[in-house]
Amino acid sequence: MNTPANLDNLDTTISTLGPCTYPSPLNFDTIKGDNIANFVSDDIRVRHQVILEPGDAPDPVTFEKAGPREKLFFDPRRTRAAIVTCGGLCPGLNNVIRSVYLELHFRYGVREVLGIRYGFSGLTFKGTPPIALTPEMVEHINRDGGSILASSRGKQDVGEIVDWLESRDIQILICIGGDGTQHGTHEIAQEVLKRGLPIAVVGVPKTIDNDIQFVRQTFGYYTAIETARAILDGAHCEARGAPNGIGGVKLMGRDSGFIAAGAAVASQEVNFVLIPEIPLHLDGPRGFLAALHNRMTERHHALVVVAEGAGQDLLPAVDGTDKSGNRKKADIGIFLRDRIKEYFASRQTDVNLKYIDPSYIIRSVPANSQDARLCDGFARNAVHAAMAGKTDLIIGDWHAVYVHVPIAAAISSRKKVNPEGDLWISVLSTTGQPHAWE
Repeated sequence: MNTPANLDNLDTTISTLGPCTYPSPLNFDTIKGDNIANFVSDDIRVRHQVILEPGDAPDPVTFEKAGPREKLFFDPRRTRAAIVTCGGLCPGLNNVIRSVYLELHFRYGVREVLGIRYGFSGLTFKGTPPIALTPEMVEHINRDGGSILASSRGKQDVGEIVDWLESRDIQILICIGGDGTQHGTHEIAQEVLKRGLPIAVVGVPKTIDNDIQFVRQTFGYYTAIETARAILDGAHCEARGAPNGIGGVKLMGRDSGFIAAGAAVASQEVNFVLIPEIPLHLDGPRGFLAALHNRMTERHHALVVVAEGAGQDLLPAVDGTDKSGNRKKADIGIFLRDRIKEYFASRQTDVNLKYIDPSYIIRSVPANSQDARLCDGFARNAVHAAMAGKTDLIIGDWHAVYVHVPIAAAISSRKKVNPEGDLWISVLSTTGQPHAWE
């Protein structure tokens, strides 16, 4: 995966609301080897870099390790918390809601946990009123897709949000969402710090695109590639079941091609993967269409997967941004479908092209076991951080260790598929497509 090129000036310092004076109610200790879980010290660090190339200086970048702290900023008996889910749906949202609630309610004894309705709009005075979560309400929600709190896109007035939190006497806000959501979470945290209010604002990284920096794996990604794999296998059957059959599948991935790449490697039936990180050239003897033509001549069927953000320079630009602040993308799937048909028609070759866009199916399914474990880890560590008065951070997953990442660092750029990395090498090996289109 790609990380920002300039790490020298990366500040990984975590903001705090003040000194921690309340003892944690968790039955942990600080003794190693006694078979009792340990509290985590703020002094424990996780290295950013695992591999050092010859001549590299020692990695100067480290992250604060996540986990339960021995001393808390908030008195759990006098604390009210809130949970909000924002942006598009994603497998695992209900899992995170459930685990956050269970950790706050049963482990810390927090007096009340509110569920915010319809994203950031529920944090305003005109929004839908919140609901008080209960054990019965969250008991089985991890088995369902979507979010019991519902979600929405769109920016709200940060000042009003903080006014609303203050009026509701909320000390902890857990924001579950992707890059756009965490931009908003950062603004809320900064406004809280500016006013000197005792409110911890912590983000949980959610996006099936897996494109948040310093998070090895966002929750929902594993489920997305598992669900996409089944769709790709079906598209492969459709292609093989017709003369000169072509399966075309568009998958999510606005700026990063992780789902398309991961699903293709999992399926092992894909012949071409087109992602935003690799420039797409359609025409010419070494372009995509010529390569597809060669494949059809030799094997008489093909499966093409395209990420939604691929090849945007080939289409007329779409003006404006969506409600999350993302620049709108032209529909590469429809464009590619039509160009393939035109290309083969110009060569008097009949093809049977089946085009599939399963995006909304993939993001609405329940989390699989791997994502469910990840959701639980993100959720509980978000609670630990918030109870210790840490704020303006997201929980990262770095080298399989949960860490605290300043939101400013996490949203500074998008994580991308590395064209020289293991994932893309695996794609090239399984598809047999060229390293680049010329």
